[in-house]
Amino acid sequence: MAQSIPKTSRQWNITGSDGLETLKLTEKPVPQLGDTEVLVQIRGASLNYRDILVSQGGFPWNSRLGIVPGSDGAGVVLAIGKNVTRFRPGDKVITVIYPQLVAGSFNNCKLRYGLGASVDGTLRSVGAFDEQALVSMPEGLTFPEAATLTCAGVTAWNALFGVSGKQVSAGDWVLTQGTGGVSIFALQFAKVVGVRVIATTSSREKAKLLERLSADHIINYRETPEWGSIARELTGGVGVDYVIEVAGPSTMKQSVASVKLDGVIVVMGSVGSGEARDMPGLLDCWTNLFTARGMWAGSRLQMEDMCRAIEANIED
Repeated sequence: MAQSIPKTSRQWNITGSDGLETLKLTEKPVPQLGDTEVLVQIRGASLNYRDILVSQGGFPWNSRLGIVPGSDGAGVVLAIGKNVTRFRPGDKVITVIYPQLVAGSFNNCKLRYGLGASVDGTLRSVGAFDEQALVSMPEGLTFPEAATLTCAGVTAWNALFGVSGKQVSAGDWVLTQGTGGVSIFALQFAKVVGVRVIATTSSREKAKLLERLSADHIINYRETPEWGSIARELTGGVGVDYVIEVAGPSTMKQSVASVKLDGVIVVMGSVGSGEARDMPGLLDCWTNLFTARGMWAGSRLQMEDMCRAIEANIED
């Protein structure tokens, strides 16, 4: 069935650097499609801390005024450019956060193009996206559910499976921090492949969510400030294979205390509060023999791997 194409798109634009107050709702003509572009009707979107930073002018990489914010989106293809081969009208798709990062590692050129920061994003009713900046949406998800995969989902996937020869596998131990998007995704992906998960949290109420998601052990870090040694004890004194480090300076000392020899600490954020005490340095990687890996989101190919895994494991 042919999709009707609207003549205008309602969209939010960032007009300053004072946060949400600078968002302005506008209506613009639907753009003329380029030869390799796909016109998408956005049916679901998700917000991240990154979007707040962009609206406040605090995003540390390329961004510009007037941008349509939002990296996370899912929707339906309305039309395609004449050279598009990956999609057709009616397909359900998800956006990719770094449109130039199809595979491999970042470089300065690829990093300049971030959806919702330097490239118009998803907080609009209809948008044109390069066909390389979209992936097929997994069957079984709603549009809002699928939209959450663009940033938090692929970040967690990359954290667990992004290093060749060091991917997590059945029987490993993974430590996650809190109940934010990346940590919740990491917990679920880890359990799918048979990994044992130790999760930290700040409250009993949040612990109930972690229990429902089958975390093997839950540590309240407010009640147990030295949770790193407790996590190590839970592994029989060996230490965890992977730490999903999202909190930053206030938790890194405990992350190092929890990780095993030749383990991995994946550093991908600094959302934690509290004072940083005796924060580890690079020399700790040598003295404690672990790998510290900094990372941002993931590539389009990683998105596709993740979406296939999700589709294969969706429960009715």
